[in-house]
Amino acid sequence: MSMPEQIRNFWDRYPCGESLVGKNDNWEAFFRNYDSFRYRTEGHILNELDRLDVSGRSLLEIGIGQAADSEQLIRRGALWHGLDFSAEAVARAKHRFALFALPYRDIQTGSAERIPYPDDSFDVIYSHGVLHHIPNIRAVNRELRRVLKPDGRAAIMLYAKNSLNYRLSVNVIRRALMVLLWGFATLGGQRWIRSEVLRGHLANARQFGLLNYLRNPLFMMRNTDGPANPYSKVYDLADVAEDFSEFSILDHRVHFLNERQMPFLRVLPTALRQRLASRYGWHLWVFLGKKET
Repeated sequence: MSMPEQIRNFWDRYPCGESLVGKNDNWEAFFRNYDSFRYRTEGHILNELDRLDVSGRSLLEIGIGQAADSEQLIRRGALWHGLDFSAEAVARAKHRFALFALPYRDIQTGSAERIPYPDDSFDVIYSHGVLHHIPNIRAVNRELRRVLKPDGRAAIMLYAKNSLNYRLSVNVIRRALMVLLWGFATLGGQRWIRSEVLRGHLANARQFGLLNYLRNPLFMMRNTDGPANPYSKVYDLADVAEDFSEFSILDHRVHFLNERQMPFLRVLPTALRQRLASRYGWHLWVFLGKKET
């Protein structure tokens, strides 16, 4: 199976963020529970959406997920268009829009490597937590430039390399826990391990060998978004400049400590956590403009 097929199958099987709130056959309740959780734990997103000034502007969102941000952008007046590799994500977005009578211009299933819109179509491109899951990011870079208007702006969120989640949680804590988990399973504890996530990590360690599994980028990829995640990348500004070479970096901000993975941070005073999040957060927001040719 090709890498694009693996990525599509993964996100169809594990819809973005669903594991955080659990499945619910009542879609209205599910969407509201999901949104409540998302903006309670990542409240900075709403502030960033306010700063985008999207009212009356043609906007393309790449990677829709549960369409929570899509709803917020539409409610802020964006002339919203959506593109997602996952047919499941597109179906859920359509269901949300119908449930809450949200107006939008267009939504399509497709790849950001071949964006199905004409040149110079959009004032704003928005993508939260998606582009770092695309291996052929240079092709995406060219497509983003093509469909963005000359004076348009792109706002993208990428996983941050210089974050506590990557430097401390993934590279130190989760590696140590993986060794302990492997040892426990090897000594006969396998039958006591019920968690699907932990079983997935053990299966990866058996497939690749423990030492190989503990090496990056493999360990990092399988420790962002679940042990079956086929691909992820972490970024600093130099990486952004290299992968998005058709653009200039206009601004950037860092948010979100990911306390779900590091709950010990919750004992720190709120002001200190906010300062840490603004410097060592997991979410690197980058704001891009097209370079002049």
